[in-house]
Amino acid sequence: MTEPTPAPLSIVLVDDEAPARRRMGTLLEDLALELPTRVVGEAGDGEAALELIQQVQPDVVLVDIRMPKMDGLELARHLAGLPRPPAVIFATAYDSHAVQAFDLNAVDYLLKPVRLARLQAALEKARLVGPLTAERLAKVRQESGQGARRHFSCHERGRILLVPVQDVLYLKADLKYVTARTREREYLLDEALTHLEQEFAERFIRLHRSVLVAKDALAGFERGQGDGEEGGEQWLALLKEVPEKLPVSRRQWATVKQYAK
Repeated sequence: MTEPTPAPLSIVLVDDEAPARRRMGTLLEDLALELPTRVVGEAGDGEAALELIQQVQPDVVLVDIRMPKMDGLELARHLAGLPRPPAVIFATAYDSHAVQAFDLNAVDYLLKPVRLARLQAALEKARLVGPLTAERLAKVRQESGQGARRHFSCHERGRILLVPVQDVLYLKADLKYVTARTREREYLLDEALTHLEQEFAERFIRLHRSVLVAKDALAGFERGQGDGEEGGEQWLALLKEVPEKLPVSRRQWATVKQYAK
Protein backbone atom coordinates (compact mmCIF):
# COMPACT_ATOMS: atom_id res chain seq x y z
CA MET A 1 0.00 0.00 0.00
CA THR A 2 1.48 3.31 -1.08
CA GLU A 3 1.79 6.17 1.36
CA PRO A 4 -0.44 9.20 0.68
CA THR A 5 1.27 12.10 -1.07
CA PRO A 6 1.76 14.98 1.39
CA ALA A 7 -0.12 18.17 0.60
CA PRO A 8 1.95 20.94 -1.01
CA LEU A 9 3.53 23.35 1.44
CA SER A 10 1.72 26.67 1.30
CA ILE A 11 4.23 29.53 1.20
CA VAL A 12 4.23 33.31 1.48
CA LEU A 13 7.16 35.21 -0.07
CA VAL A 14 8.26 38.40 1.68
CA ASP A 15 10.92 40.63 0.11
CA ASP A 16 10.97 44.34 -0.67
CA GLU A 17 12.48 43.60 -4.11
CA ALA A 18 10.05 42.13 -6.65
CA PRO A 19 12.83 40.47 -8.73
CA ALA A 20 13.94 38.56 -5.60
CA ARG A 21 10.39 37.31 -5.05
CA ARG A 22 10.18 36.21 -8.70
CA ARG A 23 13.47 34.33 -8.44
CA MET A 24 12.31 32.55 -5.29
CA GLY A 25 9.07 31.63 -7.04
CA THR A 26 11.03 30.18 -9.96
CA LEU A 27 13.18 28.10 -7.62
CA LEU A 28 10.05 26.73 -5.96
CA GLU A 29 8.67 25.76 -9.38
CA ASP A 30 11.93 23.93 -10.11
CA LEU A 31 11.42 21.92 -6.91
CA ALA A 32 7.89 20.85 -7.82
CA LEU A 33 8.71 17.17 -8.45
CA GLU A 34 10.88 16.70 -5.35
CA LEU A 35 8.92 18.95 -2.96
CA PRO A 36 5.49 20.29 -4.02
CA THR A 37 4.77 23.84 -2.85
CA ARG A 38 2.09 26.45 -3.44
CA VAL A 39 2.74 30.20 -3.21
CA VAL A 40 -0.36 31.67 -1.57
CA GLY A 41 0.76 35.28 -1.35
CA GLU A 42 3.55 37.85 -1.60
CA ALA A 43 4.38 41.01 0.31
CA GLY A 44 6.95 43.76 -0.09
CA ASP A 45 7.32 44.76 3.57
CA GLY A 46 6.83 43.32 7.03
CA GLU A 47 3.68 45.22 7.93
CA ALA A 48 1.83 44.09 4.80
CA ALA A 49 3.17 40.57 5.31
CA LEU A 50 1.78 40.31 8.85
CA GLU A 51 -1.69 41.25 7.62
CA LEU A 52 -1.50 38.82 4.68
CA ILE A 53 -0.18 35.92 6.76
CA GLN A 54 -3.01 36.26 9.28
CA GLN A 55 -5.46 35.94 6.38
CA VAL A 56 -3.96 33.02 4.41
CA GLN A 57 -2.25 31.10 7.28
CA PRO A 58 0.62 29.56 5.28
CA ASP A 59 2.79 26.65 6.36
CA VAL A 60 6.04 28.52 5.65
CA VAL A 61 7.15 32.13 5.22
CA LEU A 62 10.30 32.85 3.18
CA VAL A 63 11.36 36.30 4.33
CA ASP A 64 14.19 38.68 3.55
CA ILE A 65 15.99 40.15 6.56
CA ARG A 66 16.64 43.70 5.38
CA MET A 67 13.40 45.48 4.59
CA PRO A 68 12.01 48.97 5.22
CA LYS A 69 9.36 49.66 7.89
CA MET A 70 9.88 46.28 9.58
CA ASP A 71 12.75 43.85 9.06
CA GLY A 72 12.39 40.10 8.74
CA LEU A 73 13.47 39.32 12.30
CA GLU A 74 10.83 41.61 13.75
CA LEU A 75 8.16 40.18 11.46
CA ALA A 76 9.05 36.65 12.57
CA ARG A 77 8.83 37.65 16.22
CA HIS A 78 5.30 38.98 15.72
CA LEU A 79 4.37 35.83 13.80
CA ALA A 80 5.51 33.70 16.73
CA GLY A 81 2.57 35.11 18.69
CA LEU A 82 -0.09 33.89 16.25
CA PRO A 83 -2.41 31.03 17.32
CA ARG A 84 -1.08 29.02 14.35
CA PRO A 85 2.37 30.44 13.59
CA PRO A 86 4.07 29.43 10.33
CA ALA A 87 7.59 28.14 10.01
CA VAL A 88 9.98 30.93 9.00
CA ILE A 89 13.04 30.72 6.77
CA PHE A 90 15.18 33.82 6.34
CA ALA A 91 16.98 34.90 3.18
CA THR A 92 20.00 37.02 3.99
CA ALA A 93 23.19 38.51 2.65
CA TYR A 94 24.45 39.10 6.20
CA ASP A 95 28.09 38.99 7.24
CA SER A 96 29.59 36.03 9.10
CA HIS A 97 28.98 37.53 12.56
CA ALA A 98 25.24 37.80 11.99
CA VAL A 99 25.02 34.38 10.34
CA GLN A 100 26.72 32.88 13.40
CA ALA A 101 23.82 34.18 15.51
CA PHE A 102 21.42 32.19 13.30
CA ASP A 103 23.52 29.04 13.67
CA LEU A 104 23.79 29.34 17.46
CA ASN A 105 20.01 29.56 17.81
CA ALA A 106 19.11 26.86 15.26
CA VAL A 107 17.30 29.38 13.06
CA ASP A 108 17.30 28.38 9.40
CA TYR A 109 18.45 30.82 6.77
CA LEU A 110 19.36 30.96 3.09
CA LEU A 111 22.35 32.94 1.91
CA LYS A 112 21.73 35.01 -1.19
CA PRO A 113 21.97 34.12 -4.01
CA VAL A 114 19.78 31.19 -2.93
CA ARG A 115 20.74 27.75 -4.28
CA LEU A 116 18.12 25.16 -5.21
CA ALA A 117 19.47 22.30 -3.07
CA ARG A 118 19.78 24.55 -0.03
CA LEU A 119 16.20 25.82 -0.46
CA GLN A 120 14.91 22.25 -0.63
CA ALA A 121 16.78 21.29 2.53
CA ALA A 122 15.44 24.33 4.39
CA LEU A 123 11.85 23.61 3.38
CA GLU A 124 12.10 19.97 4.39
CA LYS A 125 13.50 21.04 7.75
CA ALA A 126 10.70 23.61 8.17
CA ARG A 127 8.10 20.88 7.62
CA LEU A 128 9.60 18.86 10.48
CA VAL A 129 10.69 21.56 12.96
CA GLY A 130 7.77 23.99 12.72
CA PRO A 131 7.61 27.60 13.98
CA LEU A 132 10.31 29.57 15.77
CA THR A 133 9.87 30.97 19.26
CA ALA A 134 9.97 34.68 20.12
CA GLU A 135 12.77 33.95 22.61
CA ARG A 136 15.05 32.43 19.98
CA LEU A 137 14.36 35.29 17.59
CA ALA A 138 15.13 37.86 20.29
CA LYS A 139 18.48 36.17 20.88
CA VAL A 140 19.29 36.26 17.17
CA ARG A 141 18.56 39.98 17.06
CA GLN A 142 20.76 40.65 20.08
CA GLU A 143 23.66 38.43 19.00
CA SER A 144 23.64 39.70 15.41
CA GLY A 145 23.93 43.31 16.54
CA GLN A 146 20.54 44.38 15.23
CA GLY A 147 18.70 47.24 16.92
CA ALA A 148 15.43 47.18 18.81
CA ARG A 149 12.06 46.45 17.22
CA ARG A 150 10.04 49.27 15.65
CA HIS A 151 6.69 47.86 16.78
CA PHE A 152 5.06 46.23 19.76
CA SER A 153 2.40 43.62 19.03
CA CYS A 154 -0.94 43.46 20.81
CA HIS A 155 -3.46 40.60 20.63
CA GLU A 156 -6.92 42.04 20.20
CA ARG A 157 -10.11 40.34 18.99
CA GLY A 158 -8.22 37.36 17.63
CA ARG A 159 -5.72 39.41 15.62
CA ILE A 160 -2.31 40.98 16.11
CA LEU A 161 -2.23 44.77 16.09
CA LEU A 162 1.05 46.60 15.55
CA VAL A 163 1.81 49.54 17.85
CA PRO A 164 4.70 51.78 16.67
CA VAL A 165 7.27 52.08 19.46
CA GLN A 166 7.69 55.80 18.69
CA ASP A 167 4.00 56.38 19.51
CA VAL A 168 4.21 54.89 23.01
CA LEU A 169 4.46 57.46 25.80
CA TYR A 170 4.91 55.07 28.69
CA LEU A 171 4.84 51.36 29.62
CA LYS A 172 3.23 50.28 32.88
CA ALA A 173 3.40 46.81 34.41
CA ASP A 174 0.08 45.45 35.67
CA LEU A 175 0.02 41.85 36.92
CA LYS A 176 1.10 39.61 33.98
CA TYR A 177 0.64 42.28 31.28
CA VAL A 178 2.22 45.61 30.38
CA THR A 179 0.05 48.55 29.36
CA ALA A 180 1.44 50.63 26.49
CA ARG A 181 -0.05 54.15 26.47
CA THR A 182 -0.18 56.17 23.27
CA ARG A 183 -1.80 59.57 22.80
CA GLU A 184 -5.02 57.90 21.63
CA ARG A 185 -5.45 54.80 23.81
CA GLU A 186 -3.94 51.92 25.80
CA TYR A 187 -2.79 48.50 24.52
CA LEU A 188 -2.04 45.34 26.50
CA LEU A 189 1.31 43.68 25.77
CA ASP A 190 2.18 40.16 26.87
CA GLU A 191 5.79 41.05 27.70
CA ALA A 192 7.96 41.62 30.77
CA LEU A 193 8.82 45.21 31.70
CA THR A 194 12.41 44.27 32.56
CA HIS A 195 12.95 42.84 29.07
CA LEU A 196 11.42 45.93 27.46
CA GLU A 197 13.72 48.14 29.53
CA GLN A 198 16.77 46.29 28.22
CA GLU A 199 15.64 46.23 24.59
CA PHE A 200 14.53 49.87 24.45
CA ALA A 201 17.08 51.51 26.75
CA GLU A 202 17.69 54.27 24.21
CA ARG A 203 14.05 55.36 24.22
CA PHE A 204 12.62 54.63 27.68
CA ILE A 205 13.77 55.43 31.19
CA ARG A 206 12.48 53.86 34.40
CA LEU A 207 10.41 56.10 36.70
CA HIS A 208 9.76 53.46 39.33
CA ARG A 209 9.42 49.71 39.69
CA SER A 210 6.39 49.39 37.41
CA VAL A 211 6.73 52.24 34.87
CA LEU A 212 9.01 53.13 31.96
CA VAL A 213 8.50 56.48 30.23
CA ALA A 214 9.65 57.66 26.81
CA LYS A 215 12.34 60.29 27.36
CA ASP A 216 10.90 62.59 24.70
CA ALA A 217 7.41 62.32 26.23
CA LEU A 218 8.47 64.03 29.47
CA ALA A 219 7.14 67.58 29.81
CA GLY A 220 8.55 68.24 33.30
CA PHE A 221 8.08 67.42 36.99
CA GLU A 222 6.13 68.74 39.94
CA ARG A 223 5.84 67.94 43.62
CA GLY A 224 2.66 66.13 44.49
CA GLN A 225 0.98 63.35 46.40
CA GLY A 226 2.11 59.96 45.17
CA ASP A 227 0.56 56.55 45.58
CA GLY A 228 1.72 52.97 45.33
CA GLU A 229 4.62 51.56 47.30
CA GLU A 230 6.06 54.89 48.47
CA GLY A 231 3.06 57.20 48.97
CA GLY A 232 3.43 60.60 50.63
CA GLU A 233 4.77 63.66 48.86
CA GLN A 234 7.05 62.89 45.93
CA TRP A 235 8.00 64.01 42.45
CA LEU A 236 5.48 63.40 39.67
CA ALA A 237 6.39 63.23 35.98
CA LEU A 238 4.26 65.38 33.66
CA LEU A 239 3.73 64.08 30.13
CA LYS A 240 3.13 65.71 26.79
CA GLU A 241 -0.26 65.13 25.14
CA VAL A 242 -1.85 63.12 28.00
CA PRO A 243 -3.06 64.27 31.44
CA GLU A 244 -1.58 61.43 33.50
CA LYS A 245 1.01 62.25 36.17
CA LEU A 246 3.35 59.38 36.96
CA PRO A 247 5.13 59.05 40.33
CA VAL A 248 8.92 58.92 40.38
CA SER A 249 10.54 56.70 42.99
CA ARG A 250 13.13 58.19 45.32
CA ARG A 251 15.67 55.71 44.01
CA GLN A 252 15.15 56.82 40.38
CA TRP A 253 14.90 60.57 40.96
CA ALA A 254 18.64 61.18 40.76
CA THR A 255 18.67 59.64 37.27
CA VAL A 256 15.36 61.04 36.04
CA LYS A 257 15.74 64.68 37.17
CA GLN A 258 18.21 65.44 34.35
CA TYR A 259 15.20 65.35 32.02
CA ALA A 260 13.46 68.20 33.85
CA LYS A 261 12.45 70.91 31.34
